Parts: sequence; structure tokens; C-alpha cells
Amino acid sequence: MITIALPKGRLFEKTSKILARCGYHLTLGDRQLVAEEPRGEIRAILVKNSDLPTYVHHGIAGLGVCGSDVIYESGHEFFELLTLPFGGTRICLAGRKEDPGQPRDATVLRVATKFTRFTRDAFHQRGIPVDVIRLDGSVELAPVLGLAPYIVDLVETGSTLVAHNLEVKETLGNTEVRLIANPAFYKYHFDRVNTFVTTLQEALKAGQGEG
Repeated sequence: MITIALPKGRLFEKTSKILARCGYHLTLGDRQLVAEEPRGEIRAILVKNSDLPTYVHHGIAGLGVCGSDVIYESGHEFFELLTLPFGGTRICLAGRKEDPGQPRDATVLRVATKFTRFTRDAFHQRGIPVDVIRLDGSVELAPVLGLAPYIVDLVETGSTLVAHNLEVKETLGNTEVRLIANPAFYKYHFDRVNTFVTTLQEALKAGQGEG
């Protein structure tokens, strides 16, 4: 049996639909966090997105579906087997609309974010000193309340930024949703995992044809 960690929310819904196309039908009750499909080939565990790499790293799940931003933040090494065609978005530096200055003008750029590793690396590569403040909640409050003039966050429509009188100053990168594998699990279950990946790829191609 392959145990796959799936994130809660929209990514679970989209991934479970693809798995259903492959014949793996997962049913989760309202409070259920573990589900096995009827044939006993796949077991899914439903976890918080930021915790997902930890479950795969420690081998609790052999596979996982996770955003590339979360993978990077974890600092763990995985085999990245497949990029899924949904859930991708931008990761951006944002600040107040009325701020006439440019981020590069700051002696030290103060940024609030939950993407601390990415933010440090992104600005160090640009040669810009950065003071990173970690926040796990609504980072949009940081510029509003004066904690930090800038934030780094995922941006889809930008409506949350607009609601707080913020705007994108720079797009720092793009994120993707990937199927990852624990390296040891992949090594010892090579054929089974590759068969599973091939089945997913075929289901994705069939879905594109339907669209």
C-alpha cells in the first residue's frame, strides 16, 4: 500500500478528483483524516499544508502533494516526481500603495512573511540586506500596523492586498504543486511508484482531452 499525504482544502479536492480518474476513490468524513480506497492500494492522510513535508521526510507517507513554496521552506530533500496542472501562483513582495519609495532604496529591507527561507535567499541573491519577521497569520496586517513596510506572500487575484491598501511591488517567483517522494521509499518501491506516476500522467492527459 502507498501512503500519500494530501493537503487540506482545495488542493485535496483537486488531487482526489485526479486519483478518482485513476480508479482510486477516496472518501473522507467530516472529521476523518485518514482514508483508504476500496482496493487497499492507496491510503491518504489529510494534513496541514505546512506540515506535509515533515510527514514525507520522516517516512510516515511515502508520497505527498505539496506546493513548491512549502517544499522549499521545509529545507528537506525529496524526489520531485510530477508537476500538477493546478494550484500554481505567484510569490510577491508587496507594500503600501502610498509608499513612494522603492524596496531597493532601503538600507535594510524589513519584511514580514511566513516564507522566511525563501525571502532571505531571494534578497541575498540580489545583494539586498533583509530583516525577516516571521508571521504565520494574516501578513497583510504588518504594513497596516507598522510592524514591517513590506510583506512576501502568495498572490492569486490580489484582492486581499487591495482590501488593505497594498500593492505588488515585485514578483519574486512562481510556485507549483508537485508530487514528491521520500527518497528511501522511492528507492525501495521504485516500480510501484513509477507505475503510480504513469497512471497519474495518463489521467492528467485524459483530463486535458476532455477539456
